[in-house]
Amino acid sequence: MVYYLILCRSLTYAQRTASVLERAGIAARVLRSPKSVAGEGCGYAVKVSERRLAEALVLLNRVGLKHKGVYIAQTDGSFREVGL
Repeated sequence: MVYYLILCRSLTYAQRTASVLERAGIAARVLRSPKSVAGEGCGYAVKVSERRLAEALVLLNRVGLKHKGVYIAQTDGSFREVGL
């Protein structure tokens, strides 16, 4: 299954992001960002399915929740940043 990680600046923002998405019927899961994605320090992300990503980003933009980046999961387990 192809999925995306929406990187958030803190655990609180990741929880808010997931909450907004869940209320809109979009499955979202908060998790720690992989070290390859987080860069310096700890990071949190929200996992979203490929088919719901566009809808999720539009909704988050509408409510003013900003994100640090969006990454796609590769078949080898790595992540690649998606330019939007």
